[in-house]
Formats: sequence, C-alpha cells, structure tokens
Amino acid sequence: MAASTLGSAWGPLRLGVTSLCCRRPPRGLWARVRRLPGFPGPAGSGRSVAAASGPGASGTDQYCMELLRKRDYESYLCSLLLPAQSRSSAFALRAFNVELAQVKDSVSEKTIGLMRMQFWKKTVDDIYSDNPPHQPVAIELWKAVKRHNLTKRWLMKIIDEREKNLDDKAYHNIQELENYAENTQSSLLYLTLEILGVKDLHADHAASHIGKAQGIVTCLRATPYHGTRRRVFLPMDICMLHGVSQEDFLRKNQDKNVRDVIYDIASQAHLHLKHARSFHKSVPVKAFPAFLQTVALEDYLKKIQQVDFDIFHPSLQQRNTLLPLFLYVQSWRKRY
Repeated sequence: MAASTLGSAWGPLRLGVTSLCCRRPPRGLWARVRRLPGFPGPAGSGRSVAAASGPGASGTDQYCMELLRKRDYESYLCSLLLPAQSRSSAFALRAFNVELAQVKDSVSEKTIGLMRMQFWKKTVDDIYSDNPPHQPVAIELWKAVKRHNLTKRWLMKIIDEREKNLDDKAYHNIQELENYAENTQSSLLYLTLEILGVKDLHADHAASHIGKAQGIVTCLRATPYHGTRRRVFLPMDICMLHGVSQEDFLRKNQDKNVRDVIYDIASQAHLHLKHARSFHKSVPVKAFPAFLQTVALEDYLKKIQQVDFDIFHPSLQQRNTLLPLFLYVQSWRKRY
C-alpha cells in the first residue's frame, strides 16, 4: 500500500506522542492542564469560557471564545496557551476567520456569499477608521487592531481569498492549494506574530510553511464532509497523475491509487512542517506560541499514516482527547 514507501519519502517522523516523550514532563502536569481556564474538564465538557480571560471578560470577548470553542476547537485550545495579554486578541482574530469560513457552507447562492464578504471588507475598513459596526467579532477585532497595530493587508488578503473560494471548484494543482493556504492560514499566523509582538524574518518564513501545511491538512480532513455534499476539492493534477477521478472519492473508493493521491498530498504538508522546523534555531522563542497548531497537524498526519492513507477511515474523524495535554507539553518545552 501507499505507506510502504513512507520511510523513504518522509524520513523519521516526529509526530504526536512520540515527539512529546523525549523528555520527562514535570509531575502533576495533567492536573495543571485541567486547571487551565477553558480546557476540558474530567468528563470532557468545556469549563467556563469567561474564565479564560478572567473576571473582566466582556460579552463580545466571551462571544468570540464561545464561537471558536464550537467551530474551531483546535485554534481555541492553542489560543488559550498564548500569553494572557495576547489571548483576547487571538480569540478575536480566529473568530474573524471562523465567520469568513462559515460563509461558504451557510449560503445557497454565491451572490449572497459575495454580499457577506463585502460586509466584512467594509467592516475592516470601518475598523481602521475607528468606527466598527455593533457586531461582537468586529468589536473585538477593532480592539485587537488598536492594541497591536495589526496590518490591514493581511486581514484583507484573508477576505479576498475566501471570496475567490466561493466558486466551489477543485484546485487545479497543489500550488493553487498552497497559494490559498498562504493567503488565509499563513496570513492568520503573520497577524498572530504581530499580536505576540514578534517582527522576525525567520518567524515569518516558518509561519508561511506552517500555514501551507495547515491549509493542506484542512483540505484533507474536510474531504469526507465535502464528499457527502458531492464536492471534491483535492488538487486535480495529483488525481490525474494517479488516474483517480472525483467519482472515486464520492464513492469512497479505497484502491491503492486513491491512497497514493492522499499520500502525495499529505507528504507535501509534512514537507512544509519540515521546512518550518529548519528555522527553529533562528526563530525567537517568543514566536513559538503562534505555532502550537503544528501539534494538531502532526497528530493528523500520524493518524493518516497509521490507516495507510485511507482518507475515509472513521478514526480520522474522532477528536483526540489528549490534544490539550500534548499542546500544553509542547508549550512547556518551548518547541514547535
């Protein structure tokens, strides 16, 4: 099967639990994780969202945190581990991304989607004119812009790229998918670095590669969901290379050539993570919290390897209940 050549193409993996067990964490670590505000309690239920930002959390702040907890749980967990003074701004930024990401699936006509995107373009313009609309995410984003002097260009890039993506077309090639990821996921990381007060070329390079890996993994993870709606967005050039049609994915075909497509795409995500880590010694430690999402990316890549690149395997749709612990350990080790 596809995984038989994994060792030669990917080299030694530093994924999931393996990468977190090289050095023994302090005793009582899991107890500390469970005491973190907003982290899941013993039964897996969410703790108080308001507690994540302390007793002074505003209603708009809580709205952003709750939106993120429900719609982008991994980003929610990562944001909780940012320094306290950066946390509310990160929640606002990620909630803004959720609002944009939801447009495509929540509208039945492209015209309505374009109107929603136009609203957010005007909202960003109004935010930089100190006149945000009375919308919770917009108000919190305005606070973040004022607090950290965020670059408007990155916010607009995210909107523009999401707007182009309303066309519902498969990516022609892997480069097109990477461009989409660069303009959305990488832009989010550039803004997160600004929130953390990091201005560093090496950190920007790492953010670019991690954002591309995030975009590729997100495309893979969403494939089963898109299939239920009779849509396939995987790069057409890789599908054609292995003689795979969109219908193969709609029928959940598990032949070797289908797995080879997934292997090639996953390998590209792995390669971007590897490149990002090549800057590790040059990236300021202050930037590392912005890159915590590499933990979730690696977890998915390890799981898809374990199921021999069967994109429809049920285990890939299950939430990793140990992810909060893994994130906390990675944060404690100051690694990405």
